[in-house]
Amino acid sequence: MAKLYFKFGAMGSSKTAQALMTKFNYEEKGKSVLLIKPATDTRDDTVDEAGNVHTIVRSRIGLFAEALAVGPEVDVRALFHQLSGDHQRDVLICDECQFLTPDQVGQMKDLADLDDIPVLCFGLRADFQTKLFPGSKRLFEIADSITEIKSVCRCGRKATVNARFDDNGRIIVEGDQVVLGGNDRYEGLCYNCYRKLIRESGQKLKY
Repeated sequence: MAKLYFKFGAMGSSKTAQALMTKFNYEEKGKSVLLIKPATDTRDDTVDEAGNVHTIVRSRIGLFAEALAVGPEVDVRALFHQLSGDHQRDVLICDECQFLTPDQVGQMKDLADLDDIPVLCFGLRADFQTKLFPGSKRLFEIADSITEIKSVCRCGRKATVNARFDDNGRIIVEGDQVVLGGNDRYEGLCYNCYRKLIRESGQKLKY
């Protein structure tokens, strides 16, 4: 029986690289993969000469692939079957899955349970205030397999927090949950370093 997998890690843990390598491994075995990404994440989108937008999943080490952007209104299970048509796809892979809605996570669970399609989700556990994203929360609740992709803090401990910084390199403790950015905006830290930077900045930790 197929499973719904949630593979999570802090910023810089090579989640996207693992998603793309997983896609390659399936395709090398002759499997057809649908790669999707929530439309919220537009960081790596490109526009061709005709004005068409191409959704790209891109890792920090240079791996990339074109993907399908899904808005919050999209029924992921229905979309999978619609796109499969007469050529059934074998696997669904989702990058940046923290931006999915809880309903979409449920749809992917149905895709695994009712349609026997492996679904692999890669993303963050929590935001810059250490609060769970709605999509990640639902994945923790109903995923069949949950795996942490480990990364290292600047101090050498395991990174668990996605710290957000302003343009001057000062840690931020307030703001919208979703602010797109990469290494210029976020850094994976252990909780001790996260707390220390907040204290040194004169701000208060948001519990």
